[in-house]
Amino acid sequence: MQVVYSPAHLGHDITVETFMGMPVPANEVAERAERIRSCLEADGGFSIVGPTDHGEAPITAVHDPGLVRFLEVAWSELRAQGLDRPFLSADTYPNRSMFEGMSAEAVSALVREPVHAGGRAGYWGLDSAAPLVAGTYVAARAAVDVALTAVDLVLGGSPAAYGLCRPPGHHAARSMYGGYCFFNNAAIAAEAVVRTTGERVAILDVDYHHGNGSQQIFWRRGDVRYVSIHADPDVDYPYFLGRADEVGEGDGAGENRNIPLPPGTGNEGYLAAVDRALEAIAAVPGSVVVLSLGFDTFGLDPIGTFALSTDVYHEVGRRTASLGRRLVILQEGGYHRPSLGENARAWLRGAAGRPFDPLPAGGFGERGAVAG
Repeated sequence: MQVVYSPAHLGHDITVETFMGMPVPANEVAERAERIRSCLEADGGFSIVGPTDHGEAPITAVHDPGLVRFLEVAWSELRAQGLDRPFLSADTYPNRSMFEGMSAEAVSALVREPVHAGGRAGYWGLDSAAPLVAGTYVAARAAVDVALTAVDLVLGGSPAAYGLCRPPGHHAARSMYGGYCFFNNAAIAAEAVVRTTGERVAILDVDYHHGNGSQQIFWRRGDVRYVSIHADPDVDYPYFLGRADEVGEGDGAGENRNIPLPPGTGNEGYLAAVDRALEAIAAVPGSVVVLSLGFDTFGLDPIGTFALSTDVYHEVGRRTASLGRRLVILQEGGYHRPSLGENARAWLRGAAGRPFDPLPAGGFGERGAVAG
């Protein structure tokens, strides 16, 4: 299987994020992608290729051009405004209660993009969990090219390709970034498949968190079926979307399928949910599935509450491939860094129909940690 990777992600160099008002060590760090890349290289069954430049058009086919422009210039404007910060995060968000009692016409006239960088970040942002630094825009653009190159490989004849995307993408909505995500790599990939083939496409999201951005982008679309297995939003991020009764509207009615699971979900319960998700995908036509692949479902993940083990990822990959559809596999979350390489390797070997055995401890520990 070919693995698409870009070193441009290293420019999105994050060390601190904000959680409920407190600075904490960042989870979405460059080490994540490097551990996965190193583990797949050590496996010997994967070939690493670089992405090709696809330009801006596939991004603005999914995202508001204003969001693209903001991300492109945000860091330079932060500096031009003399704001001495190690990263850009919002100062104020336009909460709906700010405009309570005002007519829709008044709100439309009042809510406009501020000039101050802290206000602009709030205008386009969801939360404070996506700190923006000097290299963020270039890294996010490269992640899109990684995803689209994986699409090219699959549409060119490969049964599956893996895009090692960083930053991840599924929390980014049409006009909003957040949750570590800037551009929605999976949504951009799905849109590219639809436009190139004219076929319906399915997105299977197995990240621990609900992909609120993917849901929002395709909410009224009848040509993309979004199926997500995730933590119950009553108790976990993103809180406001991800419930089972959210099924889409208009042409998209019935095309959004959420499968929220309770804290402590283990291998057996998760595999049952996977079978439900795959049945929902098999019920509609299409030859391509885009995977939003997250490993924050792992039992040791610092921001997840599920209890999955590495071997179950191999089985999930095998069951997903058994659909008989071509797979565009794109990396999302997963924050227990020592396990990431082996978890990704297990999933991908399952999807490729290959057995899984842990790499020897000479280069990697049993959970994929680089020795030393």
